Amino acid sequence: MKLAAIDIGSNAARLLVSEVTEIENYKPSFTKLNLIRVPIRLGFDVFEKNEISSKRISMLLQTMKAFSYILKIYDVKYLKACATSAMRDARNSAEIIKKVKLETGIKIEIISGDEEASVIYENHIAENLDKDHAYVYIDVGGGSTEVTFFADGKLCYKESYNIGTIRLLKNMVDEEQWNIMRDKVKANIKSKLPVIAIGSGGNINKVFSLSKRKDGKPLTLELLKDYYKELSSFTVEERICIYKLKDDRADVIVPALRIYVNIMRWAEIEEIYVPKIGLADGLIQSLYEEISTQRK
Repeated sequence: MKLAAIDIGSNAARLLVSEVTEIENYKPSFTKLNLIRVPIRLGFDVFEKNEISSKRISMLLQTMKAFSYILKIYDVKYLKACATSAMRDARNSAEIIKKVKLETGIKIEIISGDEEASVIYENHIAENLDKDHAYVYIDVGGGSTEVTFFADGKLCYKESYNIGTIRLLKNMVDEEQWNIMRDKVKANIKSKLPVIAIGSGGNINKVFSLSKRKDGKPLTLELLKDYYKELSSFTVEERICIYKLKDDRADVIVPALRIYVNIMRWAEIEEIYVPKIGLADGLIQSLYEEISTQRK
């Protein structure tokens, strides 16, 4: 059975196509067939003007048309398409969703920050982690950051903050918002067990790649601080040349590191693991759960 998820974020749109193999008496196996990322950067319009420009509407439409062809090629039977922070804030999002549905057949659902954090939980990360640690899942996007805290194998706290990489680039985050995040992280992320962070998002994946760490090995808070200081010292153009970054990664990687470093510092966490997972993975899991429930 082939499933697909579309994640329309503030920086990019992603299409994940997965195949689910079901064998009796075994857990279903999920295999990624394709992951496509298109940097539409809706947040650059929305966080300044509160609406998406005709240029970016056109980009989104063309991307969704391309995605619809890929879905047909893979013969995908089930799809879940969600939009997050930028579309939540855009005053013309309803007409865009209508236009996308009319021209591509793809139905987009705008999910709240709280739902976004819940969908991330659908990755079932906690089930695969030992009971000797507590875990903080940090997902940094262009428009928002989701923080989810697990202890004793249970979900203890989740929150979505309107602090994202594009908002920071556009100087749309004030000191009060940082203070609220700091106070909530300090108040809610507490455990008698050692706390480990799990990071998701394109930026932390790129930092992990730059670090040359082996898969499964964590990054330290000190290393993230070093990268933040180092990358901050260069212009966007220099980062592109020196670190071989794409232009839509070179500008957002520094504000992303600032968010990860602050949360880890406030929660007194020294290490962060970077599995290659994100909102699209959670959407696939959520979609599979829905299909399984309908079958019963």
